Amino acid sequence: MANVQRATWSNKLAFVLAGAASAVGLGSMWRFPYLAAKYGGGTFLFLYLVFVFTIGIALLLLETAFGRKTGQSCIGAFKSFGKKYAPIGVFASCVPFIIVPYYCVIGGWTVKYMTAYLSAGPAALADGGDYFNSFISSGWESAVFMLIFMVATYAIVALGVNNGIEKANLVMMPALIVVSLALGIYALTMPGALDGLAFYLIPDLSKFSPELIIAALGQTFFTLSLAMGIMFTYGSYLEKKEKLTSSVVQIAGTTFAVSLLAGLMVVPATFAALGSGDAVAQNAGPSLMFVILPQVFNNMGAAGGIIGFVFFILVIFAALTSSVSLTEACVSIIHDGAGCTRKRAIVLSVVFITVVGFIVNLGYSNLAFIQPLGEGTTILDFMDFLSNSVMMPLAALMTCIFVGWIIGPKVIADEVKESAAFKLEKVWTVTIKFIAPICIVLILIAYVAQAFGLITL
Repeated sequence: MANVQRATWSNKLAFVLAGAASAVGLGSMWRFPYLAAKYGGGTFLFLYLVFVFTIGIALLLLETAFGRKTGQSCIGAFKSFGKKYAPIGVFASCVPFIIVPYYCVIGGWTVKYMTAYLSAGPAALADGGDYFNSFISSGWESAVFMLIFMVATYAIVALGVNNGIEKANLVMMPALIVVSLALGIYALTMPGALDGLAFYLIPDLSKFSPELIIAALGQTFFTLSLAMGIMFTYGSYLEKKEKLTSSVVQIAGTTFAVSLLAGLMVVPATFAALGSGDAVAQNAGPSLMFVILPQVFNNMGAAGGIIGFVFFILVIFAALTSSVSLTEACVSIIHDGAGCTRKRAIVLSVVFITVVGFIVNLGYSNLAFIQPLGEGTTILDFMDFLSNSVMMPLAALMTCIFVGWIIGPKVIADEVKESAAFKLEKVWTVTIKFIAPICIVLILIAYVAQAFGLITL
């Protein structure tokens, strides 16, 4: 059913900032620099750029137009074409509910590290990982910082689409870009940093491999907030007069720019402080963010504490913009699906996310004996694998098949043309029907194989 009280974005800029804020998250801050350093710098950058502005934009346009056409979040969007298609929406809608609890746990880690640069100092954090491991296994302390991050997320969502999400993004997104640029420029002034810049930007064709292609595809897929229900929701808030084609190009461009800046901050600084980019190329995720980079900041001398503090403020902004969009997707799904008030949908979302977040957090202490993917793994690892490596590719594949082969691409293309000419409609159609599904299957196979140690990405 259509919701006559449904919120709308104030203008196109609000939508673009929201879409970009959703896409720019921890994956941009800690995964992109790692992949770029590992896969030949400029070689990876070029492939990632190509994939973002081809397959990435095609899928982004599909989800956004789908949401705007139906005026519904994920479940309602599919259900509007017949009740028998609702299960596709239900499956895709599970993704944000799985991601946001553990995302808030990691968000709590970033808050802790921001405060630690003021209280403990850079030297205490640059101990090879002991400080980090002690904190995440503390149970109560890590739970407190998780709750701080959650409260910030809930407060923004509770204020609504216009007064909360729009206004928060209007502050955080420009701040994120300005601070990223400032830190990147500062990193380049360090002795040896220009060698790191060359390492980061100049293509190393010897690193070209099938794994590189899969890695660039996967990074494209995950950094654009695809198959999380987010862009369906955000698209449903967009008025018919706003041009979808230019909007998704701007979202993709902003996402690529922030990812590029993240690498510009991390790789040259690491090269200058540690003598090479190997530390980045060999460490992804929490290891890079909470173990390697504190060593880099500590080696910066007197400025290291300030740089570390500012850097983690930046990371908090990136994490918060994504957690807000994920939580908003959860709220919208409950709001539309259950037909309840937005207030009740927020309460239900908050309760679920908080409870599951506590369980994930305990996976490093009282529940550490639960190792779903084998020895040394955690509940967070399992939820990350389930959502990112399995459910998101499957949800995207089902969406492409549904649009490409069941209702037909013309249905979505006509929605795009409501507000602007669609000159690349034929190319988009081929991408949705053939190219994107093949790429998604490759991503699915590769990431499952990686989880079982068959390949390394």
